[in-house]
Amino acid sequence: MEVILALAGVLAGVTLAVGWITLRRRSDDLQDEPLTGYDVARRVIDLMEPGAVVVDEQDAVILANAAARGLGVVRGRELAVPHLLRMAATVRRTGQRQEDVRLTAELLGAGPRTVGVHAIRLDSRGTVALLLLDVTESRRIEDVRRDFVANVSHELKTPVGALSLLAEATQGAADDPEAIRRFSARMVHEAQRLNRLVREVIDLTRLQGGEPLPSRDPVQVRSIIAEALDRTRLAADAKAIRLAVSGAADAVVLGVELQLVTALTNLLSNAVAYSDPGTTVAVAARSQSGFAEIAVIDQGQGIPAVDQDRIFERFYRVDPARASATGGNGLGLAIVKHIATNHGGGVRVYSQLGSGSTFTLRIPLAPERALEPRAVQEVS
Repeated sequence: MEVILALAGVLAGVTLAVGWITLRRRSDDLQDEPLTGYDVARRVIDLMEPGAVVVDEQDAVILANAAARGLGVVRGRELAVPHLLRMAATVRRTGQRQEDVRLTAELLGAGPRTVGVHAIRLDSRGTVALLLLDVTESRRIEDVRRDFVANVSHELKTPVGALSLLAEATQGAADDPEAIRRFSARMVHEAQRLNRLVREVIDLTRLQGGEPLPSRDPVQVRSIIAEALDRTRLAADAKAIRLAVSGAADAVVLGVELQLVTALTNLLSNAVAYSDPGTTVAVAARSQSGFAEIAVIDQGQGIPAVDQDRIFERFYRVDPARASATGGNGLGLAIVKHIATNHGGGVRVYSQLGSGSTFTLRIPLAPERALEPRAVQEVS
Protein backbone atom coordinates (compact mmCIF):
# COMPACT_ATOMS: atom_id res chain seq x y z
CA MET A 1 0.00 0.00 0.00
CA GLU A 2 2.83 2.43 0.86
CA VAL A 3 4.47 1.75 -2.48
CA ILE A 4 1.26 2.42 -4.39
CA LEU A 5 0.74 5.67 -2.49
CA ALA A 6 4.31 6.67 -3.30
CA LEU A 7 3.74 5.86 -6.95
CA ALA A 8 0.54 7.85 -6.97
CA GLY A 9 2.15 10.85 -5.28
CA VAL A 10 5.14 10.92 -7.59
CA LEU A 11 2.98 10.34 -10.63
CA ALA A 12 0.75 13.26 -9.75
CA GLY A 13 3.74 15.59 -9.76
CA VAL A 14 5.35 14.10 -12.82
CA THR A 15 2.30 13.79 -15.04
CA LEU A 16 2.14 17.56 -15.69
CA ALA A 17 5.82 17.66 -16.61
CA VAL A 18 5.55 14.56 -18.80
CA GLY A 19 2.43 15.90 -20.47
CA TRP A 20 4.07 19.23 -21.11
CA ILE A 21 7.15 17.61 -22.62
CA THR A 22 4.95 15.40 -24.78
CA LEU A 23 2.94 18.35 -26.05
CA ARG A 24 6.12 20.28 -26.80
CA ARG A 25 7.38 17.37 -28.83
CA ARG A 26 4.14 17.25 -30.75
CA SER A 27 4.06 20.99 -31.39
CA ASP A 28 5.53 22.26 -34.63
CA ASP A 29 4.93 25.89 -33.85
CA LEU A 30 7.26 26.10 -30.86
CA GLN A 31 10.33 24.46 -32.36
CA ASP A 32 12.30 27.70 -32.66
CA GLU A 33 11.52 29.06 -29.19
CA PRO A 34 13.87 28.66 -26.21
CA LEU A 35 13.28 25.38 -24.38
CA THR A 36 14.61 26.33 -20.95
CA GLY A 37 11.48 25.13 -19.13
CA TYR A 38 11.39 22.01 -21.26
CA ASP A 39 15.01 21.23 -20.51
CA VAL A 40 14.49 21.64 -16.77
CA ALA A 41 11.46 19.36 -16.76
CA ARG A 42 13.28 16.75 -18.82
CA ARG A 43 16.27 16.95 -16.50
CA VAL A 44 14.04 16.39 -13.45
CA ILE A 45 12.44 13.33 -15.05
CA ASP A 46 15.82 11.90 -16.05
CA LEU A 47 17.04 12.20 -12.45
CA MET A 48 13.96 10.57 -10.91
CA GLU A 49 14.48 7.24 -9.19
CA PRO A 50 11.20 5.75 -10.50
CA GLY A 51 11.32 4.80 -14.16
CA ALA A 52 9.17 7.01 -16.38
CA VAL A 53 8.02 6.02 -19.88
CA VAL A 54 5.60 7.78 -22.25
CA VAL A 55 4.20 6.00 -25.31
CA ASP A 56 2.04 7.44 -28.06
CA GLU A 57 -1.14 5.98 -29.49
CA GLN A 58 0.96 3.57 -31.61
CA ASP A 59 2.92 2.38 -28.53
CA ALA A 60 6.06 4.12 -29.76
CA VAL A 61 8.22 5.38 -26.89
CA ILE A 62 8.45 9.17 -27.03
CA LEU A 63 10.05 9.61 -23.61
CA ALA A 64 11.99 7.30 -21.28
CA ASN A 65 14.28 8.29 -18.43
CA ALA A 66 17.49 6.59 -17.36
CA ALA A 67 15.82 4.58 -14.61
CA ALA A 68 13.35 3.02 -17.06
CA ARG A 69 16.12 2.09 -19.47
CA GLY A 70 18.11 0.68 -16.55
CA LEU A 71 15.20 -1.64 -15.78
CA GLY A 72 15.40 -2.93 -19.34
CA VAL A 73 11.78 -2.13 -20.20
CA VAL A 74 12.71 0.08 -23.19
CA ARG A 75 14.57 -1.00 -26.33
CA GLY A 76 15.10 1.90 -28.71
CA ARG A 77 11.60 3.32 -29.26
CA GLU A 78 9.74 0.18 -28.19
CA LEU A 79 8.50 -1.23 -24.89
CA ALA A 80 10.27 -4.55 -24.34
CA VAL A 81 7.71 -5.93 -21.89
CA PRO A 82 4.47 -7.27 -23.42
CA HIS A 83 2.61 -6.86 -20.15
CA LEU A 84 3.33 -3.11 -20.18
CA LEU A 85 1.95 -2.88 -23.71
CA ARG A 86 -1.22 -4.59 -22.53
CA MET A 87 -1.44 -2.17 -19.61
CA ALA A 88 -1.13 0.80 -21.99
CA ALA A 89 -3.94 -0.59 -24.14
CA THR A 90 -6.15 -1.05 -21.08
CA VAL A 91 -5.41 2.45 -19.76
CA ARG A 92 -6.48 4.03 -23.05
CA ARG A 93 -9.96 2.69 -22.26
CA THR A 94 -10.08 3.01 -18.47
CA GLY A 95 -7.97 6.11 -17.77
CA GLN A 96 -5.50 4.60 -15.29
CA ARG A 97 -4.32 1.34 -13.76
CA GLN A 98 -1.79 0.16 -11.18
CA GLU A 99 -0.34 -3.29 -10.56
CA ASP A 100 2.89 -5.21 -9.98
CA VAL A 101 4.80 -6.50 -12.98
CA ARG A 102 7.48 -9.19 -12.88
CA LEU A 103 10.62 -8.47 -14.91
CA THR A 104 12.58 -11.55 -15.93
CA ALA A 105 16.27 -12.17 -15.35
CA GLU A 106 16.84 -12.34 -19.13
CA LEU A 107 15.45 -8.84 -19.51
CA LEU A 108 17.63 -7.33 -16.80
CA GLY A 109 20.78 -9.36 -17.23
CA ALA A 110 20.58 -10.03 -13.47
CA GLY A 111 18.12 -11.52 -11.02
CA PRO A 112 14.35 -11.11 -11.62
CA ARG A 113 12.73 -7.97 -10.20
CA THR A 114 9.24 -6.84 -9.35
CA VAL A 115 8.15 -3.31 -10.24
CA GLY A 116 5.04 -1.45 -9.16
CA VAL A 117 3.56 0.20 -12.26
CA HIS A 118 1.12 3.11 -12.30
CA ALA A 119 -0.15 3.88 -15.79
CA ILE A 120 -2.31 6.88 -16.73
CA ARG A 121 -3.79 8.23 -19.97
CA LEU A 122 -2.48 11.74 -20.70
CA ASP A 123 -4.74 12.90 -23.53
CA SER A 124 -7.57 11.90 -25.83
CA ARG A 125 -5.16 10.75 -28.52
CA GLY A 126 -4.07 7.77 -26.42
CA THR A 127 -0.75 8.98 -25.05
CA VAL A 128 0.06 6.94 -21.92
CA ALA A 129 2.56 7.55 -19.12
CA LEU A 130 3.93 4.66 -17.07
CA LEU A 131 5.75 5.15 -13.79
CA LEU A 132 7.77 2.15 -12.57
CA LEU A 133 9.19 1.69 -9.09
CA ASP A 134 11.31 -1.29 -8.03
CA VAL A 135 9.38 -2.94 -5.18
CA THR A 136 11.29 -6.25 -5.09
CA GLU A 137 12.63 -5.78 -1.57
CA SER A 138 9.40 -4.44 -0.10
CA ARG A 139 7.44 -7.36 -1.56
CA ARG A 140 10.02 -9.80 -0.19
CA ILE A 141 9.66 -8.27 3.28
CA GLU A 142 5.87 -8.52 3.03
CA ASP A 143 6.17 -12.20 2.10
CA VAL A 144 8.55 -12.84 5.00
CA ARG A 145 6.17 -11.17 7.44
CA ARG A 146 3.22 -13.11 6.09
CA ASP A 147 5.09 -16.40 6.37
CA PHE A 148 6.28 -15.49 9.85
CA VAL A 149 2.75 -14.84 11.10
CA ALA A 150 1.52 -18.07 9.50
CA ASN A 151 4.36 -20.09 11.03
CA VAL A 152 3.91 -18.59 14.50
CA SER A 153 0.18 -19.30 14.35
CA HIS A 154 0.87 -22.90 13.35
CA GLU A 155 3.47 -23.40 16.08
CA LEU A 156 1.18 -21.97 18.75
CA LYS A 157 -1.60 -24.40 17.88
CA THR A 158 0.31 -27.45 19.11
CA PRO A 159 1.05 -26.47 22.73
CA VAL A 160 -2.21 -24.55 23.12
CA GLY A 161 -4.22 -27.48 21.79
CA ALA A 162 -2.30 -29.92 23.97
CA LEU A 163 -2.90 -27.81 27.08
CA SER A 164 -6.63 -27.71 26.32
CA LEU A 165 -6.85 -31.49 25.90
CA LEU A 166 -4.76 -32.14 29.01
CA ALA A 167 -6.95 -29.80 31.06
CA GLU A 168 -10.05 -31.70 29.94
CA ALA A 169 -8.37 -35.02 30.71
CA THR A 170 -7.40 -33.79 34.17
CA GLN A 171 -10.98 -32.81 34.89
CA GLY A 172 -12.15 -36.27 33.87
CA ALA A 173 -9.57 -38.00 36.09
CA ALA A 174 -10.53 -36.34 39.35
CA ASP A 175 -10.64 -39.73 41.12
CA ASP A 176 -7.31 -40.97 39.73
CA PRO A 177 -4.34 -39.28 41.45
CA GLU A 178 -1.80 -41.10 39.26
CA ALA A 179 -3.46 -39.88 36.07
CA ILE A 180 -3.64 -36.34 37.44
CA ARG A 181 0.11 -36.40 38.21
CA ARG A 182 0.85 -37.70 34.71
CA PHE A 183 -1.38 -35.13 33.01
CA SER A 184 0.00 -32.32 35.20
CA ALA A 185 3.59 -33.20 34.29
CA ARG A 186 2.66 -33.10 30.62
CA MET A 187 0.91 -29.76 31.09
CA VAL A 188 4.08 -28.33 32.63
CA HIS A 189 6.06 -29.60 29.63
CA GLU A 190 3.67 -27.99 27.12
CA ALA A 191 3.55 -24.74 29.11
CA GLN A 192 7.35 -24.58 29.07
CA ARG A 193 7.34 -25.25 25.35
CA LEU A 194 4.83 -22.44 24.81
CA ASN A 195 6.85 -20.09 27.00
CA ARG A 196 10.04 -20.91 25.07
CA LEU A 197 8.32 -20.31 21.73
CA VAL A 198 6.94 -16.92 22.81
CA ARG A 199 10.31 -15.88 24.25
CA GLU A 200 12.20 -16.87 21.10
CA VAL A 201 9.69 -15.14 18.83
CA ILE A 202 10.15 -11.95 20.85
CA ASP A 203 13.95 -12.30 20.76
CA LEU A 204 13.99 -12.90 17.01
CA THR A 205 11.62 -9.99 16.36
CA ARG A 206 13.91 -7.66 18.28
CA LEU A 207 16.99 -8.92 16.47
CA GLN A 208 15.36 -8.45 13.07
CA GLY A 209 13.60 -5.20 13.88
CA GLY A 210 16.54 -2.96 13.06
CA GLU A 211 16.87 -1.83 16.68
CA PRO A 212 20.40 -0.66 17.52
CA LEU A 213 22.46 -3.05 19.60
CA PRO A 214 22.92 -2.22 23.26
CA SER A 215 26.33 -0.76 24.04
CA ARG A 216 29.07 -3.20 23.11
CA ASP A 217 31.73 -4.00 25.65
CA PRO A 218 34.85 -6.14 25.61
CA VAL A 219 33.78 -9.72 26.39
CA GLN A 220 36.11 -12.64 27.04
CA VAL A 221 35.41 -15.69 24.93
CA ARG A 222 36.19 -17.82 27.99
CA SER A 223 33.28 -16.28 29.92
CA ILE A 224 30.87 -16.78 26.98
CA ILE A 225 31.79 -20.47 26.78
CA ALA A 226 31.59 -20.99 30.54
CA GLU A 227 28.11 -19.46 30.83
CA ALA A 228 26.77 -21.33 27.80
CA LEU A 229 28.11 -24.63 29.13
CA ASP A 230 26.54 -23.97 32.51
CA ARG A 231 23.14 -23.38 30.89
CA THR A 232 23.41 -26.61 28.90
CA ARG A 233 24.90 -28.93 31.53
CA LEU A 234 21.61 -30.11 33.02
CA ALA A 235 20.27 -31.31 29.65
CA ALA A 236 23.62 -32.94 28.84
CA ASP A 237 23.76 -34.76 32.18
CA ALA A 238 20.23 -36.10 31.61
CA LYS A 239 21.52 -37.90 28.48
CA ALA A 240 24.98 -38.74 29.92
CA ILE A 241 26.55 -36.52 27.27
CA ARG A 242 30.06 -35.27 28.07
CA LEU A 243 30.78 -31.58 27.47
CA ALA A 244 34.42 -30.90 26.52
CA VAL A 245 36.34 -27.66 25.91
CA SER A 246 39.55 -27.21 23.94
CA GLY A 247 41.55 -24.51 22.17
CA ALA A 248 42.57 -20.99 23.15
CA ALA A 249 39.68 -19.18 24.81
CA ASP A 250 41.63 -16.10 25.93
CA ALA A 251 40.45 -13.92 23.02
CA VAL A 252 38.29 -10.85 23.62
CA VAL A 253 35.44 -9.77 21.38
CA LEU A 254 33.41 -6.56 21.35
CA GLY A 255 29.73 -7.25 21.77
CA VAL A 256 26.69 -7.80 23.94
CA GLU A 257 27.59 -10.62 26.31
CA LEU A 258 24.01 -11.76 26.93
CA GLN A 259 23.30 -12.13 23.20
CA LEU A 260 26.57 -13.95 22.51
CA VAL A 261 25.88 -16.37 25.37
CA THR A 262 22.39 -16.95 23.95
CA ALA A 263 23.83 -17.73 20.49
CA LEU A 264 26.35 -20.25 21.84
CA THR A 265 23.76 -21.77 24.20
CA ASN A 266 21.43 -22.36 21.25
CA LEU A 267 24.20 -24.17 19.36
CA LEU A 268 25.05 -26.30 22.39
CA SER A 269 21.39 -27.07 23.12
CA ASN A 270 20.90 -28.27 19.54
CA ALA A 271 24.03 -30.41 19.74
CA VAL A 272 22.83 -32.05 22.95
CA ALA A 273 19.26 -32.50 21.70
CA TYR A 274 20.33 -34.23 18.49
CA SER A 275 23.17 -36.35 19.94
CA ASP A 276 22.81 -39.90 21.19
CA PRO A 277 23.21 -40.63 24.92
CA GLY A 278 26.77 -41.30 26.04
CA THR A 279 28.43 -39.25 23.28
CA THR A 280 30.55 -36.09 23.53
CA VAL A 281 29.78 -32.49 22.55
CA ALA A 282 32.95 -30.40 22.27
CA VAL A 283 33.52 -26.64 22.20
CA ALA A 284 36.71 -25.42 20.52
CA ALA A 285 37.88 -21.78 20.39
CA ARG A 286 40.54 -20.02 18.36
CA SER A 287 41.39 -16.64 16.85
CA GLN A 288 41.84 -16.31 13.10
CA SER A 289 41.92 -13.40 10.62
CA GLY A 290 40.52 -10.87 13.06
CA PHE A 291 37.72 -13.12 14.31
CA ALA A 292 37.17 -15.26 17.37
CA GLU A 293 35.81 -18.61 16.23
CA ILE A 294 33.85 -20.83 18.61
CA ALA A 295 33.04 -24.25 17.17
CA VAL A 296 30.46 -26.65 18.61
CA ILE A 297 31.18 -30.23 17.51
CA ASP A 298 28.76 -33.11 18.07
CA GLN A 299 28.65 -36.80 17.23
CA GLY A 300 25.04 -36.83 16.11
CA GLN A 301 23.39 -38.08 12.95
CA GLY A 302 24.53 -35.17 10.79
CA ILE A 303 22.54 -32.94 8.45
CA PRO A 304 21.76 -33.80 4.80
CA ALA A 305 23.57 -31.53 2.34
CA VAL A 306 20.28 -30.46 0.77
CA ASP A 307 19.14 -29.00 4.13
CA GLN A 308 22.33 -27.24 5.18
CA ASP A 309 21.55 -24.02 3.30
CA ARG A 310 18.13 -23.74 4.94
CA ILE A 311 18.67 -24.66 8.58
CA PHE A 312 19.15 -21.01 9.56
CA GLU A 313 15.71 -20.07 8.23
CA ARG A 314 12.98 -19.41 10.76
CA PHE A 315 10.90 -22.48 11.65
CA TYR A 316 12.86 -24.73 9.29
CA ARG A 317 13.49 -28.19 10.71
CA VAL A 318 15.31 -31.06 9.01
CA ASP A 319 13.20 -33.70 10.78
CA PRO A 320 9.93 -32.18 12.09
CA ALA A 321 8.99 -35.42 13.87
CA ARG A 322 12.23 -35.55 15.83
CA ALA A 323 12.14 -31.79 16.45
CA SER A 324 8.75 -32.24 18.08
CA ALA A 325 10.17 -34.94 20.34
CA THR A 326 13.10 -32.73 21.38
CA GLY A 327 10.90 -29.66 21.88
CA GLY A 328 12.52 -27.68 19.07
CA ASN A 329 10.56 -25.03 17.21
CA GLY A 330 12.98 -24.08 14.45
CA LEU A 331 13.93 -20.64 15.79
CA GLY A 332 17.17 -21.35 17.63
CA LEU A 333 19.51 -21.28 14.64
CA ALA A 334 17.74 -18.25 13.14
CA ILE A 335 18.46 -16.40 16.40
CA VAL A 336 22.11 -17.49 16.23
CA LYS A 337 22.40 -16.20 12.67
CA HIS A 338 20.93 -12.78 13.48
CA ILE A 339 23.01 -12.32 16.63
CA ALA A 340 26.18 -13.15 14.69
CA THR A 341 25.22 -10.89 11.78
CA ASN A 342 24.33 -7.99 14.08
CA HIS A 343 27.79 -8.28 15.62
CA GLY A 344 29.47 -8.16 12.22
CA GLY A 345 30.21 -11.88 12.18
CA GLY A 346 28.51 -15.02 10.97
CA VAL A 347 27.83 -18.69 11.54
CA ARG A 348 28.59 -21.66 9.31
CA VAL A 349 27.99 -25.39 9.41
CA TYR A 350 29.93 -28.43 8.29
CA SER A 351 28.13 -31.74 8.51
CA GLN A 352 28.19 -35.25 7.11
CA LEU A 353 25.48 -37.84 7.60
CA GLY A 354 26.54 -40.33 10.23
CA SER A 355 29.54 -38.24 11.32
CA GLY A 356 27.99 -35.39 13.28
CA SER A 357 28.02 -31.64 12.71
CA THR A 358 30.25 -28.67 13.44
CA PHE A 359 28.72 -25.22 13.88
CA THR A 360 31.20 -22.34 13.98
CA LEU A 361 30.27 -18.96 15.43
CA ARG A 362 32.52 -16.12 14.19
CA ILE A 363 32.63 -12.79 16.04
CA PRO A 364 35.08 -9.93 15.29
CA LEU A 365 37.86 -9.52 17.84
CA ALA A 366 37.81 -6.37 19.92
CA PRO A 367 40.18 -3.67 18.60
CA GLU A 368 43.14 -2.88 20.82
CA ARG A 369 41.81 0.58 21.73
CA ALA A 370 38.61 -0.99 23.12
CA LEU A 371 40.72 -2.96 25.60
CA GLU A 372 42.47 0.11 27.02
CA PRO A 373 41.27 1.22 30.48
CA ARG A 374 38.71 3.98 30.24
CA ALA A 375 39.61 7.31 31.79
CA VAL A 376 37.61 8.15 34.89
CA GLN A 377 36.61 11.76 35.27
CA GLU A 378 36.52 12.95 38.86
CA VAL A 379 33.63 15.14 39.88
CA SER A 380 34.36 17.63 42.63
